[in-house]
Amino acid sequence: MSKEFAFIEALRALATHPAARGLEDDCAVLPFGTETLILTHDMMVEGVHWLPGQDMADVAWKLVATNLSDLAAKGAEPVGVLLGFTLGEQDARFVEGLGQALDTFRVPLLGGDTVSGYGPRSLGLTALGRATCSPVPGRDGTSEGDKLWLTGPVGAAMLGFEAMRDMTGSDSIAFRRPTPRLAEGRTLAPLATAMMDVSDGLLIDAARMARASGVTFTIDSSVVPFPADLPAARHDEAMRWGDDYELLFTLPAGMAPPVAAHCIGSAIAATASPVIVDGAVPHGNLGYMHN
Repeated sequence: MSKEFAFIEALRALATHPAARGLEDDCAVLPFGTETLILTHDMMVEGVHWLPGQDMADVAWKLVATNLSDLAAKGAEPVGVLLGFTLGEQDARFVEGLGQALDTFRVPLLGGDTVSGYGPRSLGLTALGRATCSPVPGRDGTSEGDKLWLTGPVGAAMLGFEAMRDMTGSDSIAFRRPTPRLAEGRTLAPLATAMMDVSDGLLIDAARMARASGVTFTIDSSVVPFPADLPAARHDEAMRWGDDYELLFTLPAGMAPPVAAHCIGSAIAATASPVIVDGAVPHGNLGYMHN
């Protein structure tokens, strides 16, 4: 058991409010008057989520985008963000990139906090949104027979990271500046039986959705979308790498999604493994996990 998993398990005893959804979801879902608020908070750490020396304008963009991706998985409309910032190098570049992201996604900065520290920098962002449909989709609504869909390719962020790390000059935009699928999420939210974003890897996130729904997903890797320049020998690695921020969702059999998406599998009765890929149980880590 990882330290992260054990820590979250300990927190469940404290997160008893219904809005917390038992800490089994990407966001808190809080009824508030006539509205439903969607709240999420993600952190990024230097050397883990971005490379030392990386342009902090890109880091700011990614910090906003990853949090808005959680809102997208709930079909939420962004209302604002709160920033937790550790002062350091390139602070002016961070502000520039933050402004670009806020303008692009039309979300205001509402406040936050700044600190000084030593060692690798850590940054946090809280994103607030309003639900656009009821009920708000979660990870737990899939039924046997539902089809599993993915809005776009996995593996582009992995290739972008390697291009930056190895300074090859190849395209790295998918890693540096991902795009949250906000419009797609709002369109899918009233229809999807379950939905989440792919942040830690397709296989591990599919496994989380399957466990929450009490099913097993059978995935056909031959129909999973990958970047055209990704060798077939690396497809399995790409399904485990993460940072893609596409939407993973389920629909009843026979229903076609109203957005561009790829049907990559089906839900069957729960087995010993939450995911089966090409007829076999995948071995090893299914995706990214904190130690």
